[in-house]
Amino acid sequence: MRIDEFDYHLPEELIAQTPLKNRTESRLMVLDKTNKTLEHKHFSDILDYLKDGDVLVLNDTKVIPSRIYGNKEDTDALIEVLLLKETEADTWEALTRPAKRVKLGTIINFNNGALRAECVEIGEDGMRKFKMHYDGIFLEILEQIGLMPLPPYIHEKLDDQSRYQTVYAKDYGSAAAPTAGLHFTKELLAKLKEKNVQIEYVTLHVGLGTFRPVTAETVEEHHMHSEFYRMTKETADALNKAKKEGKRIISVGTTSTRTLESIYNKYGEFKEASEDTNIFIYPPYTFKAIDGLITNFHLPKSTLIMLVSALAGKEFIMHAYEEAIKEKYRFFSFGDAMFIK
Repeated sequence: MRIDEFDYHLPEELIAQTPLKNRTESRLMVLDKTNKTLEHKHFSDILDYLKDGDVLVLNDTKVIPSRIYGNKEDTDALIEVLLLKETEADTWEALTRPAKRVKLGTIINFNNGALRAECVEIGEDGMRKFKMHYDGIFLEILEQIGLMPLPPYIHEKLDDQSRYQTVYAKDYGSAAAPTAGLHFTKELLAKLKEKNVQIEYVTLHVGLGTFRPVTAETVEEHHMHSEFYRMTKETADALNKAKKEGKRIISVGTTSTRTLESIYNKYGEFKEASEDTNIFIYPPYTFKAIDGLITNFHLPKSTLIMLVSALAGKEFIMHAYEEAIKEKYRFFSFGDAMFIK
């Protein structure tokens, strides 16, 4: 299957540059994957589509302020480092710009030496590994000197850094936000609980895959970068019970979906796990873990539009995207949402 089959033209003005003042005011396109019908709503209307007994699964990862700027120790040249993944204690995989200036042994100083990064491994396409040297607590230092790693299609400054976090984020480790969850407020989650919608959490730390475009010509040639996920025994037990009782499991975001499907594919049930996944979901994949999905509108030719196409059907998804463009929906990270039921 060719990557081009998942392409579409998006007018640049439809790429949301800033979040809406109220998270739940975003629009919501509701897709019925069985009957191939769609409705135009607002996100607060999700209350009308989730019912007593449904299980909503959210990704509680927290974005690290991982974009940091420093200076080479020898030449004082400015270097941008985007931390992606801690591979071992105080050693981080990172995208680096300009990478050609960072050789093996290069030391970069951040904030007048409060943090020093020593290059210990050279990778491809700007990838480097750094050994970090510092006094104190690493995350506290990042909170002081780091910026949110907004995607390259967002050009506006984000005044409130917390708007690139979900309201339930708690486990630091992501290089990008699980953006479908940005539409939820604590008040909306409370209302869902009042409706007896069960809410469960998993963790998947978003990594390099978010920043790497698909360059292969065919879907089958693309290789997914692995990402770490975690599911607790309590969550596994709750989801297995829901499956047994025939309740709907609705995932919030492609990251939650990939976590749930990875576990179910590997174990044939939900199970306590802390491991990596490089699952790549595209048509004609058969979903085993989830019944529905709340997600955003994704980039052309991305692995994410392939995932939603596997769930709702490629032709139906491409039609829905045409409708979203015609109706001037807001796209990507700070954009509007879609509920596939």
